[in-house]
Amino acid sequence: MSEEIPGPPGLPFVGNVFDIDPNNTINSFSHLADKYGPIFKLSVGGQWRYFVAGFEPFSELTDDKRFRKGIAPALKQVRNGAGSGLFTAFHGEHDWEIAHRTLLPAFGPLPIQNMFDEMYDIASQLILKWARNGPGTPISVTDDFTRLTLDSIAICALDTRFNSFARTEQHPFVKAMVDFLVESGNRQNRPAVAQMFYREANKKYNDDINLMHSVAQEVLDRRRKNPSDKKDLLNAMVIGKDPKTGEQLSDENIMNNMITFLIAGHETTAGMLSFTTYYLLKNPSAYRRAQQEVDSVVGTGPVKYEHTKKLPFIEACLRETLRLEPTAPGFSREPSQGHDETLCGGKYLIPDGSKVFCLLQKIQRDPAVFGEDADEFKPERMLDENFQKLPGSSWKPFGTGPRGCIGRPFAWQEGVLALAMILQNFELRLADPGYQLHIKQTLTVKPADLYMYATPRGDHTGSQLERRLYGGAFSERATDHKVEATSTQKSGTPITILFGSNTGTCEGLAQTLASRAGARGFAPSVATLDSAVDKLPTDRPVIILTASFEGEPADNAAQFVEWIGHADSFKGVKYAVFGCGHHDWVSTFHKIPKYIDKTLQDKSATRLTERGESDVALGGVFDDFDAWIDEKLWPSLGSQDTSVSDELNGLNVEISPPTRISALKHSVSEAVVESTAELSKTGGRDARSATFRLPTGTSYTAGDYLNVLPLNTPQVVKRVLKRFGFAWDTEITIKEGSHTALPVGQTSPVALVLSSYVELGSPASKKNMLAMTHLTEDDATKKALEGLATNSADSKLSVLDILEMHPLIQCPFGLFLSLLPYMRIRQYSISSSPLVDPSLASITYQVLDVPMAGAKDKHFLGVTTNYLKRLEPGQKAQIAIKKSHYSFHLPSDPQRPIVMVCAGTGIAPFHAFVEERAEKIKGGQKLGRALLFIGCRDPEHDLLYADQLAEWEKLGAVEVFYAFSRKPEDSKGSKYAQDRVYSEKDNVFEVFSNNAKVFICGSSRLGTGVKEVSKRLYAEKLKEKGENKSEEEIEEWFKNLKVQERWTSDVFD
Repeated sequence: MSEEIPGPPGLPFVGNVFDIDPNNTINSFSHLADKYGPIFKLSVGGQWRYFVAGFEPFSELTDDKRFRKGIAPALKQVRNGAGSGLFTAFHGEHDWEIAHRTLLPAFGPLPIQNMFDEMYDIASQLILKWARNGPGTPISVTDDFTRLTLDSIAICALDTRFNSFARTEQHPFVKAMVDFLVESGNRQNRPAVAQMFYREANKKYNDDINLMHSVAQEVLDRRRKNPSDKKDLLNAMVIGKDPKTGEQLSDENIMNNMITFLIAGHETTAGMLSFTTYYLLKNPSAYRRAQQEVDSVVGTGPVKYEHTKKLPFIEACLRETLRLEPTAPGFSREPSQGHDETLCGGKYLIPDGSKVFCLLQKIQRDPAVFGEDADEFKPERMLDENFQKLPGSSWKPFGTGPRGCIGRPFAWQEGVLALAMILQNFELRLADPGYQLHIKQTLTVKPADLYMYATPRGDHTGSQLERRLYGGAFSERATDHKVEATSTQKSGTPITILFGSNTGTCEGLAQTLASRAGARGFAPSVATLDSAVDKLPTDRPVIILTASFEGEPADNAAQFVEWIGHADSFKGVKYAVFGCGHHDWVSTFHKIPKYIDKTLQDKSATRLTERGESDVALGGVFDDFDAWIDEKLWPSLGSQDTSVSDELNGLNVEISPPTRISALKHSVSEAVVESTAELSKTGGRDARSATFRLPTGTSYTAGDYLNVLPLNTPQVVKRVLKRFGFAWDTEITIKEGSHTALPVGQTSPVALVLSSYVELGSPASKKNMLAMTHLTEDDATKKALEGLATNSADSKLSVLDILEMHPLIQCPFGLFLSLLPYMRIRQYSISSSPLVDPSLASITYQVLDVPMAGAKDKHFLGVTTNYLKRLEPGQKAQIAIKKSHYSFHLPSDPQRPIVMVCAGTGIAPFHAFVEERAEKIKGGQKLGRALLFIGCRDPEHDLLYADQLAEWEKLGAVEVFYAFSRKPEDSKGSKYAQDRVYSEKDNVFEVFSNNAKVFICGSSRLGTGVKEVSKRLYAEKLKEKGENKSEEEIEEWFKNLKVQERWTSDVFD
């Protein structure tokens, strides 16, 4: 007896149409698979549609004795333009049989090899375009790869040149094709009766079809009028005969397949190259290995056909990309024997005549095949030896069986060639280092809004590259070291300042250093570390300012870190390093600054001075930086004046008449506030939540972060305006040549600059305080400032606070701006699950508003939490999704138990986890146990999400255990969360013996406490068995938990 296939409940008449996002159906199907499991069904258009998202049922569907290709509703619509072409023909359709048998030899190894020269010609046009546009021109990755692949299939298959690289706009065929595919997808979801009301869409649809047919007819007429002996696909169709029947293809069949080749032959390959580029740029070690493979095999001369067969890692990168992001995201299968079929050993019935859509993005990430890191880009698993060991149905991006993609060899040769040529000739980097992948979907998928920069390796010019591409190899790379950077025009001793920064702290330090260097007679330039790959200057000092993020480099420093590890020598480079880190990450504290410092020195670079460092957890990063540059850096550069006068080098500001202009740009997106809620507001604590409607195409996973770019409060902005005597609509212009992240060379409202660009509430540094002593003649004020500087580490006073407390300080406005750090993004754990609504993401936060020590009637206000508190539904905020480490996500096996320990707002990611588990239970999935330990102060006032957790506990999604620090008698005598873990040791032992995964979210003190309790429980368990281990052995056991990824934490202060 079969079971009912699960799926979401539908609505009368419309079924499940509202469960599907028409702009991103694949993302919707993916979320439904997460909720309902590896097989589910939807009611659309009055019919059941079945979906498979797991390897086990998919492996049965690929059995050609039981199932065959089914033409899904979307492909039926594509038949309007491509007819009975190879991709859209129904099973057994005569046109398909003739075309398949006729064309199969044309895709054999020798014909594909014969296309190499023409592929090379088109790829060379891409290379030359990038070289001539220069390293500072943003490249639309998918746009240029679409030009590449369209021109390649056109010239190789149809002997036609679209000359896409000579056009500003893409060829009209491309626009018509894309619009046609989008509308085909839209039409599948409309009732037939409704289609007549879409008159304009129908006209545009027919016009696009006519344009594609006219292009095909033009190509066919030209070949018939001018016969050729070229062995291309067009001739195979025009003069070829079916080896079985002797028939030739009709003109209609030829044109249908020409359109099919132009669509399928370029759209999916462009997506494959775009996704591969993205993954390589996000994984510098893979990028560097791929580039080194090309250098080793190809050298500096032209890429030849034989080279493409000797690049196994390039091929592995393409395979791994297509595993993660199959550009044709799925295909349909249907029973082939005229009767019902079953899946999963007879568990689920598939009625005869029904279609099953195979969701490749989920199938090819099945942890049962690829492990817990199935969502990670790891090309090594796709090297030939490993690839051949995979189960036969685990990798099917080109389809399966007789209806699999006939053009696979063409696409593969084109992809390997293009990647080899690009990596040989360019260093690539993302235009936005923080870019997170989001998808543009037609019937295929591509990355949306993906831009990068391409810098010719060795600074070769377009003409030099042209000689290489067409036969002239270089004997050696040029050594003209240049770094793309912002720089002042004034003369002086050149100095290069490189930064690696995610949140803006190190970038702000770099701009500050550049400003001070200019005042000391240097000519500074500022750039990201990644921009210095293969171009580290030897003719000037290089100052490196960078941070570590859980032991990893910043997004705009990852390629640099990878590169220096493989470079041979840095002889002639003179450098100094300053690093930022957080002491909570003990094992990786300052890992990246230390690595850069040691690697450069080990490879013959000259260290100018000892490495500087700051622990951001202590709040003294600016003082630490000031001390390092004054006491170490300037003396090492021969600038001996270590006074605070360089702090008085303010921005050159011109005050303009009041008007209203706004021109903000940030690497974040606007999201609409959906709702806000007050969670608790007693005992001085104010916990709240905010929910945002995400920008189209943005996705996340439970456990990820949401970054927020805040605004200062209107009240504090008014204080600045009052202090400097500005009207609210006063405008300022920061003149060209100023080293700053503020808008330069344009007029901006002063209130906008103050609210958006600078941290008005950030504590003043010791150097700030001492600098202000030079701005007053009043001895009492000087003495007060010197006293503040003595105790600056304990002070929360901002520059504004000090100016208000001491009105005799005469501080110019430009100087005031230069004393302030730039506005940084803040990171919050997402507290919602996308299974509830993938377009919404929530965060949980506690409003920071505390009395300021030593300052009567003043409060220290957290910039972001007070900004979030002010937000109201309907307002817009600037946010970005930040992916967390893959280990800080729910186990891929839903039956694996978990233990979660948190305190305060550290509950956020676990609220998301439990919400997701509840949704899976509602979808019919069986889950392992989940223990949630929550530390808070008082059961009457401090419980967050108590009602929801109680509801989910009844559902079986979680077991909740509280620890109340002020009423431990109400929590089994447990004062803190780690104490409650110990008191529930029997439960903990049970789930841990079943391979439970442990998650920690809270302060470093909580993390340390849970660690010690875990070690204690382990030791006690050993004693029960009569075993004893030393403290060192127990510590080793705990370290192995982390290595095995059974223990993962997100700690903060």
